[in-house]
Amino acid sequence: GIADDETHAFFTRLMDEGGAMLWGRVTYEMMESYWPAVARGDQEAPPAMREWAVKLEAKPKYVVSSTRKDFPWTNSHHIAGDLRTGVQKLKDATPAGVLLGSGKLATELDRLDLIDEYKFLVHPRIAGHGPTLYQSGLPATRQLELVSARPLRNGAVAMHYLAVAHFGRGRGDFVASEHPRHWQAAVQASAARLQEEVLLQPAE
Repeated sequence: GIADDETHAFFTRLMDEGGAMLWGRVTYEMMESYWPAVARGDQEAPPAMREWAVKLEAKPKYVVSSTRKDFPWTNSHHIAGDLRTGVQKLKDATPAGVLLGSGKLATELDRLDLIDEYKFLVHPRIAGHGPTLYQSGLPATRQLELVSARPLRNGAVAMHYLAVAHFGRGRGDFVASEHPRHWQAAVQASAARLQEEVLLQPAE
C-alpha cells in the first residue's frame, strides 16, 4: 500500500474522530510490538508516523480475547464474556464512536448487526494475494449508502458509506474502514490490499 505522509495523516484524523480503538488479540499484539516503541522514540520513524503513534498511545484501546487477560500497553482494556454485550456496552459508553481494526472481529461484529458505517481507503494497487475483507463470508449481502468519496493526491480514494440494510435482514449498527496496521508489510511486499476498520456508534 501507499504509506506516505498523506496516508498517515488520513488515519490520524480518523483516529482523532473516534473515541476508542477495538481490536482482536492478534491485531493488538501486532500493534503492541511496534507502535509503543515509535511513540517513545526508540524506533526511528518519520514525523507523520510518530504523530500517529503518540496519539494511539493516548487513545483508549479495547481488546476482545478469550486467551489473554493481561494487556499492559498504556490505556488498554480487556473485553471478555459475551461479544455482543461487551461491544454494545463499549459503544454506549463512547459517544464519539469506536474504531475497529481487526478483520476477523469485524466479520463477527457484522454478523451481529453491529456495524453502522464503513470507511475504506482504496489504494491504486492490485495485490493478487493475501487476506480479503470478510474472507470467511457473511450471511447476507450488505447494502451501503455512499456518504463521500475523496481522492488523495497519492491516488488512493477515501470512501465513506452508511450501512443501509442487509438483504434479507435488518439494519446494521457498525462501521468499517481501513487501518494502517499492515503498512510496513504492505510496503515491503510492494502490494496493497483493501484494509478495513470498523467505527462503532452508540445505540440511539
